[in-house]
Amino acid sequence: MSKSSIASIGLGANLGQPLVALQQAVGSLAELPHTEVLAVSRFYRTPAWGQLQQPDFVNAAALLKTALSPQALLKHLLDIERMAGRDRDRETAAMRWGPRVLDLDLLLYGDQVINEPGLRVPHPYLHERAFALVPLAEIAGDQPFPGVGTVADALRGVDVRGVEAIAVC
Repeated sequence: MSKSSIASIGLGANLGQPLVALQQAVGSLAELPHTEVLAVSRFYRTPAWGQLQQPDFVNAAALLKTALSPQALLKHLLDIERMAGRDRDRETAAMRWGPRVLDLDLLLYGDQVINEPGLRVPHPYLHERAFALVPLAEIAGDQPFPGVGTVADALRGVDVRGVEAIAVC
């Protein structure tokens, strides 16, 4: 693999069979071109965030070594979501932070800061979200988190109550 970067991916689901959806998503990540899955966190049951009147989520994180650009990687993540049955085009503002058959987020891409339409890295809410930081810190606590320090530094700033490990990928 030439000129690779380390990318951190957040995985989540709370509709259908979330454990199965995340396991299949990890398999799909492993099939991405010019990409190697370096680590996958345990799966965590996490309370709903944003819209509270929905089922708990199952969340995880994956660490990738990839030669894909951030934009190309995001396109592949969106394709994996679509294959799982998510239709972002039909989602409305009212559905923001609502139930998902699968949600894949590009959380970090090396130490890059990207702010362009459709792609913001670090993920704009990562520093507030225990459901993303707990699994990510498990596998990548020392990864750079621009503007914060490291993933472990960010984790120290959030309330982790309710985030509970439930399964190993």
